[in-house]
Amino acid sequence: MAAALAAHEAGAKVALIERFDRIGGTAAISGGVIWVADNPRQRAAGMSDSREEALAYFKALDHGDLVDDTLEAFVDRGPEALEFLENIGALSVSLLDGYPDYYLDRPGAKPEGGRALDHDLFALGELGEWAGCITAIEEMKPMMLRETPLGGGTGVVEPEEMQRRVANNERGFGQAMVGRLLKACLDRGIEPMLGVETRELIRRGGRITGIKARKDGNEFELHANQGVIIATGGFEWDEDKRQAFLRGPMDAPASPPTARGDGLSLAMANGAKLGNMTQAWWAPTLVTPDMPWPGGEQRAQPVLIERTVPHSIMVNRKGERFCNEAANYSALAGAFHAFDPQTYDYPNLPAWLIFDEDYVERYPIGPRLPGQPVPEWVMRADTLEELASQLGLEPEALEATIERFNGFAHAGNDPDFQRGTSAYDHFYGDRSRDGTAVTLGPIARAPFYAVEIRMGLLGTNGGPRTDGAARMLGHDGAPIAGLYGAGNAIACPTGGIYAGAGGTLGPALTFGYIAGRSAAQANT
Repeated sequence: MAAALAAHEAGAKVALIERFDRIGGTAAISGGVIWVADNPRQRAAGMSDSREEALAYFKALDHGDLVDDTLEAFVDRGPEALEFLENIGALSVSLLDGYPDYYLDRPGAKPEGGRALDHDLFALGELGEWAGCITAIEEMKPMMLRETPLGGGTGVVEPEEMQRRVANNERGFGQAMVGRLLKACLDRGIEPMLGVETRELIRRGGRITGIKARKDGNEFELHANQGVIIATGGFEWDEDKRQAFLRGPMDAPASPPTARGDGLSLAMANGAKLGNMTQAWWAPTLVTPDMPWPGGEQRAQPVLIERTVPHSIMVNRKGERFCNEAANYSALAGAFHAFDPQTYDYPNLPAWLIFDEDYVERYPIGPRLPGQPVPEWVMRADTLEELASQLGLEPEALEATIERFNGFAHAGNDPDFQRGTSAYDHFYGDRSRDGTAVTLGPIARAPFYAVEIRMGLLGTNGGPRTDGAARMLGHDGAPIAGLYGAGNAIACPTGGIYAGAGGTLGPALTFGYIAGRSAAQANT
């Protein structure tokens, strides 16, 4: 939608391919945070940041997958894209106060936050019947992320204010982002076509000039001489593509099942050069068997708070801890993907989140909130020995692991994995406590509980290579005339680096904006 708005404001018409039966995809069900360095909100708050610091931060995290052209385009034009979208009413954002970057030991990181932006509330009624076309919109989110524990808030909104929001159908999170973007499109006469299957790109005179598609069983063509922009999301729900490209186990994606790599197939058929294909926006996930997708597909959600707050740990098939449970979700993939050449297997899969009654009284587990009944899919037992038997673990090993961890929790120090030493570890913890107690708490009060933690993702981030103008590149490195891309459908401008909260949506919105501008300026 950012691409369509950028092209429209420049007086151009483009074909924007988004393979979703409903609008918004992952963005509508996520927190919706946007990561942009040196952004207008930072400047207004008097917070220091610069191009040099942002680039230094990314470079310090590079493992060979960054491309200077696209990285610099994101850093340089992210603030411009954000300002443009705000000025036309397509976004309304505020600082996510105190939310730090994820890798605070690297030069250019911002421990005080400022680069992560949260969405202000949006009244869904402004969309009329279009509101029902947004992905998972029936799951009402009448709060802003910054008001919830996920965003550093208390999770408490005064009853009168909550009643007003519900009556006015006001939404936060990704629902606010998608709703406001959609409203800006509709106000300009840009109406998405839903349920369209794009089957082929039209090429004339060496240039992509439109699409061949099907809707409701009828074939049709759309022609857009100034450009076709692919923004179809990742390929994580396509088994063949997942097996061909992803680097390790992944069986529980947290994205909608429409992310099947349709745009990747279209680009490959037209000679696109690929990049970053083994990478994804990794995240440990929790499958909620009583909440499948409308089509019956397995549904999962990222595990953030559950593994960070006190009175919980993660263990592997040996009943042993294997990581700092509070570390950032994308980096944790390294622990789950660890491979043992001796056993020729992944020793940290399956993994289990273990917690106790103190946890249950205070903290959520998946969609279950404190005070609500514990779901039937959560395993429970009166003793650790009994719980270990249910999980197929050695009871002595699990008991020894928890005894060791409890000693660390009482001492306020985790020498095994340094949990609680980073500002990021504290952000998702229980900040009503002091010091490392925000995340370290013993597992001692029966009954004891466990849920399986799966290897999942928010979306893949590999695909066709683009240049800094969002033009898709061919095998020869030259732009494919008339073809552009943005979002998880392309090789991400930041490689596999999830720099901070909103590390997916910042590049997606920026390159959507760049693609729209570039297509509008193209010579036909």
